[in-house]
Amino acid sequence: MYLALSSSRVAIIIPALIGYLLAAPAEQTSITEARRLATAYDTVLAARFTEVPTLLARTCPPAPLEACTALTAAALWWQIQLNPNSRALDERLEAASRAAFDAAGRWTEREPRRAEAWFYAAASLAPLVQWRVLRGQRLSAAREGKTIKSALERALQLDPTLEDAHFGIGLYHYYADVVPAGFKLIRWLLLLPGGDRRLGLSEMLEARQQGVLLRGEIDFQLHYLYLWYEHQPDRALELLRGLDKAYQSNPVFLQRIAEVLHEYVHDHEASAAAWALLVTRDREGVTTNPRRALAQLQLGAELEHAGKRERAIDAYTAATALASRDDADDVRGRAYEALKRVDPSRE
Repeated sequence: MYLALSSSRVAIIIPALIGYLLAAPAEQTSITEARRLATAYDTVLAARFTEVPTLLARTCPPAPLEACTALTAAALWWQIQLNPNSRALDERLEAASRAAFDAAGRWTEREPRRAEAWFYAAASLAPLVQWRVLRGQRLSAAREGKTIKSALERALQLDPTLEDAHFGIGLYHYYADVVPAGFKLIRWLLLLPGGDRRLGLSEMLEARQQGVLLRGEIDFQLHYLYLWYEHQPDRALELLRGLDKAYQSNPVFLQRIAEVLHEYVHDHEASAAAWALLVTRDREGVTTNPRRALAQLQLGAELEHAGKRERAIDAYTAATALASRDDADDVRGRAYEALKRVDPSRE
């Protein structure tokens, strides 16, 4: 996630070293009440955030309270991903992640040989690291990423069956090998070992097969490396379509499909269709966090690219009308500029 990378990559690589480390199958792990936590985690991935507090209150106990504090931070991070240009939730996320890490840290002090405690110590810092990378706080993110890596390694020493931790280590091995030289300097300064791309990918795919209840997070992280380094956009789209089918109420997955179709496949008709579907879902109340203004803006761009001028004008006009008051993505301004471009009479 760094110096020579695009902003989208900057927001992914360090967090991808971690994953969200919650809810492995009960029969394969010592995680307490794994199935209850899996249900809560799926609710987060579905972006049904209003349901999360009540669900967590029913989950912890019997699940450890530290698990639900980590999930609270994860839920805030997913809300930020829906609107990354807004800073409205930044302070809440930082406080929630810190509180979760402190709680898990106290658990590791009480029970230093409890793998589960180290597991949640790693999980609780993941949202904070991702947020730091998004906001450009790279050195702090790398330093906290080192803490996460150490916690994961300790958890695996105590319980090698924690497949989600294997996935996080695999992500580290992969990205530590492929990141640009400037970021390897940061790794060197923090005394972090080098990576192994092939080993990392093998570890991740193994974890994907065995950690079925984490499949959503695993697939979301894997789709980036299939795009950026494995050069397999069709595989990335397959993963994204599976996520969209499972979590239609979360607009992020369909939005990523539209973006991949545009940027990597160069199929502007298909990208326009994906944006149009997102508009329809927003209108029909399928998505819990509508992004109709942004979807209309991007739909207009794809239609314009495809030479469908009148339909593009309609989409851009709709975007200006739907833009929210705070308009963190500057949809209204971008739509106005686009309208002047496709319809010079508006100058």
